[in-house]
Amino acid sequence: MENRDDILKRIHIALDEVRPFLKSDGGDITLVDLESDGTVKVQLHGACIGCSVNQMTLKSGVEMTIKKHAPEITSVVEVSMV
Repeated sequence: MENRDDILKRIHIALDEVRPFLKSDGGDITLVDLESDGTVKVQLHGACIGCSVNQMTLKSGVEMTIKKHAPEITSVVEVSMV
């Protein structure tokens, strides 16, 4: 994987792009980690937790936007922080 800092910067740009849509529904998203295999781990907050469409939002909205900015990303997964 190329420069980790550059990839993280592009992931943050992507999250900033989707954040207004999540916030309009009372939710939010945080980057948790970038794995060496290209997996991005995120945490959903607020109304996104327990929302019946959060997996669809994660795949069709968040993952698609992240991959647009950082095509080397292989997947985006949600993690819960306890």
